[in-house]
Amino acid sequence: MSDQTLSSNENQPFIKLNPDGSYTRTLSYPRSQPTADQDSNTPVLTKDLAINDVNKTWARIHIPKESLATTGPMAVKLPLVVYYHGGGFVLSNADSTVTHDLCDHLAEKLLAVVVNVDYRLAPEHRLPAAYDDGVEALHWIKKTNDPWLTNFADFSNCYLMGTSAGANLAYHAGLRLSQQLVDLDPLEIKGLILHSPFIGGVGRTESEIRLDTDGTQQLTTSVTDLMWDLALPVDSTRDHEYCNLLMGGSLDSMGRIKDVGWRMMVTGRYSDLMIDRQMGFVKSLELKGVECKCFYGEGEHGVEYFDKSKATELSDEISSFMSSIHVNKHERC
Repeated sequence: MSDQTLSSNENQPFIKLNPDGSYTRTLSYPRSQPTADQDSNTPVLTKDLAINDVNKTWARIHIPKESLATTGPMAVKLPLVVYYHGGGFVLSNADSTVTHDLCDHLAEKLLAVVVNVDYRLAPEHRLPAAYDDGVEALHWIKKTNDPWLTNFADFSNCYLMGTSAGANLAYHAGLRLSQQLVDLDPLEIKGLILHSPFIGGVGRTESEIRLDTDGTQQLTTSVTDLMWDLALPVDSTRDHEYCNLLMGGSLDSMGRIKDVGWRMMVTGRYSDLMIDRQMGFVKSLELKGVECKCFYGEGEHGVEYFDKSKATELSDEISSFMSSIHVNKHERC
């Protein structure tokens, strides 16, 4: 396979295997620099912090600028959203402009501190490396002494969120963390927000067959199949529990979300070829007794990255979800 292009379309490769066994990504995303200057015009400030120097993982913190104006005992702490970016576990980073802009939008609209995690990518680091990094990020947050987090983030009001592959990561990280609650203290996870989760399986669903052949999809099954080939453990099929959430340990562990009292939100788009899988996943969660809020709307997979009105639609739904948890918390008190 040396010097071959790995792609669903010979005219549009996104990754190349080199003769020495390394990979070159031929599809790159524009990147954005952090802006921590309080005199800047941006409503959201950002800075980058290292998580693990050996694994070269790090996080970009997004915080509404107005929240930094009040310090000391009068400072209002904001919900903490730990966010994992998309890219099929193969592409993109926390500082990719589409990710940076979406996290800025979420921080501003939700009035939240967003910790945008950069994790290791496949195929250099196959799953579960990304899950390991996602879990490690939570343990790093609880130990950090960075003032943006310690002074302005409410550790008792934490959410795990991801887009596409990041939603898959948030779910699997959540399953692990549900068994580590004592170790997470003072972090308290209230819910998981899975935005257009990247999931699959060997057999094709009706939506995959229908949308894959309509000629409008940028994300086709041949692209997703290749991403899974690169991301899953060697010699695994797409029915591995990392990919197919209705198989193996992933299905068996669903009930833990209910057991620890977390709520879930799952979003999807009707023109996303994975929509049938996402809806089936939600039904399985509900059968396990997990309280799950769903939002389905028009558009393709990841449309919120590029359409501001769709991003606002998403953030409004997330705000409603988070507010409902806050209300229920006080009602129980």
